[in-house]
Amino acid sequence: MKRSLLILAALGTLLAAPVVAGGYGQSRKDIVDTAISAGSFDTLVAAVKAAGLVETLRSEGPFTVFAPTDEAFARIPADKLQALLADKDALTRVLTYHVVPGRVLAADLVRLDSAKTAEGSTVRISTADGAVRIDDANVIKADILASNGVIHVIDTVILPD
Repeated sequence: MKRSLLILAALGTLLAAPVVAGGYGQSRKDIVDTAISAGSFDTLVAAVKAAGLVETLRSEGPFTVFAPTDEAFARIPADKLQALLADKDALTRVLTYHVVPGRVLAADLVRLDSAKTAEGSTVRISTADGAVRIDDANVIKADILASNGVIHVIDTVILPD
C-alpha cells in the first residue's frame, strides 16, 4: 500500500503533462535537436558532439536519455570536466550510462527499480516522497518527448561504477 501511494505521488509529480519543446505531445525533433532547443543542455550537447554520439542519438532509437542540466555539469570541478571531455572513451562511457535503449516514460519509471543502460551497466531507480531518483540524481522534469525517444531531466551527472 505504501509503495502504491509513493508511485501515485511520483506519477502526479512527473506526469503533469508530457512536455515537448514548443508544446505538448509528440515532437518532430530528435533527441539531440530537442536538447539543443531546450537551452539548458549546452554542456551535454557539447559532450555528445565530443564523444561522436550525435548521429547515434539522431537515429531511429528509441532512446530514453537521463539528461543532466548545465547546472549539474557545473558541479563537476572544471579541471575534471575538461579531462573528461578530452578523453573520448571515458566520455562515451559516461554519456552512454545516461541512455537506456527503448522509450521509458515516467509511468514506466515509477514501476522499475533498475534499468540496463547503453553503456552496459545498470542504473538504480527509486521512488520516495513523491520523487524519482536515477542513482543519486533526482528527476526534475520527465517525459520531454522526441521523435526517437524521451528525455528525463536530472540534476546530477551520474557515473558508472
